[in-house]
Amino acid sequence: MKSIELLADRIIKDAVRNYATDIHIIPRRHDTLIQLRMANRLIPRFHLPKEDCERLISHFKFTASMDIGEKRRPQSGAFSVKVNDYDISLRLSTLPANQKESLVIRILPQQEQIPFYKISLFPKTTLKLLALLNHAHGLLILTGPTGSGKTTTLYSLLNETSHYFNRNVITLEDPIEKESDTVLQVQVNEKAGVTYAAGLKAILRHDPDIIMVGEIRDSETAKIAVRAALTGHLVLSTMHTRDAKGAIYRLLEFGVNQVEIQQTLIAVAAQRLVELSCPFCKEECSPFCFTTERLKRASVFEILTGRALTAAMKDPHVLELPSHKTLRDVIRKGVALGYIKESEYERWVYENEKA
Repeated sequence: MKSIELLADRIIKDAVRNYATDIHIIPRRHDTLIQLRMANRLIPRFHLPKEDCERLISHFKFTASMDIGEKRRPQSGAFSVKVNDYDISLRLSTLPANQKESLVIRILPQQEQIPFYKISLFPKTTLKLLALLNHAHGLLILTGPTGSGKTTTLYSLLNETSHYFNRNVITLEDPIEKESDTVLQVQVNEKAGVTYAAGLKAILRHDPDIIMVGEIRDSETAKIAVRAALTGHLVLSTMHTRDAKGAIYRLLEFGVNQVEIQQTLIAVAAQRLVELSCPFCKEECSPFCFTTERLKRASVFEILTGRALTAAMKDPHVLELPSHKTLRDVIRKGVALGYIKESEYERWVYENEKA
């Protein structure tokens, strides 16, 4: 068992050293594949004997207080480790596969706090996001695919508003992804009776200025977030949609009526993490480039607010919005200025235009 512990420790340290965001443990017919997600790419890292897979996954499940005996249904768990004096939070997810159980570990460095001036590639966008936090009440939604940096951006904004504007910020999350000393964090625990509905009722009695709901993933959470915004609080949340306008479709799909959306929604920001061009190398960095080991990525945003948001809420099917820059426009600008790789435009925009 000691060798499995050492192997698990080695895999985590290797992932953290290489700035990976996820570890994939995939059982195969003849062996086990360990892959790391690094800068949007899955990189094969280790090949292990087939018999080590079950023991390795069981070790991780035991450490995360998951049910080791249950292998027929998906499970989730979390635990923290210390790597080179840095606190790292690990979020685990198992999935019954054709061969055996598969495991994915999300890596969440706790000390990684982006200063507000580095939130966006374009400083003007950062100032717009901070200006939105001055609203006394309403609903602000960040959208984007998994791993686009929504939670990191949200925490950076919350820490900024808590520190500079002296506002009471309370979060309701499932699970708590990044621990923060500047905001009060509430963990959803349905077994203990702390559901989203019960947690929000308690939070509203705790005199908050800003409420952060971790993710709007179902009808109940959507209605709770809107209800909190209607009571005169500023509510921040995340959602998975392709673009900013998609958040309105999702709210309607979750059963929130159009009048409530118009009364509460103040902005939707769609976020993408894009790879930056190296100023020293034309294409891929050579092994001798001193920036090779550094993550060269930045966030770009499509912010739907003001007249454009009003037009989209009145008619979600409208194609052209007044004075609104889409993700396509923002990424195209970054490519034209030489900041963003051309391949990023093809990855995020070109395929959608072809369709």
